[in-house]
Amino acid sequence: MDRASSTDICKRTIAGVEEADMVIVTPQEEVMNNQVPKYVTQGRASFLLGIPETEFRRIAKESGLGHVERAGSEEETYFTYEELQRICKHAAHQMQAVH
Repeated sequence: MDRASSTDICKRTIAGVEEADMVIVTPQEEVMNNQVPKYVTQGRASFLLGIPETEFRRIAKESGLGHVERAGSEEETYFTYEELQRICKHAAHQMQAVH
């Protein structure tokens, strides 16, 4: 993935988040708020940014981003959208350094 592609992915992700947070008015004049969750799972974050999950996990670990939640023997890592933006920039910077 080149820098232009990575930057484009970041821009589309941010635009998608902004678009998903719009207010919808129903025919009955009721206002519904189509809210975006504050956190996304590691799998969803990887998908949104178009980065393989193993690569995403490595970048997140190196940058110290993400929040681990444990429930019994289950464990899941969550990310804020701000953290996703930082990871995206980090990935783009790494791709630029490689090329």
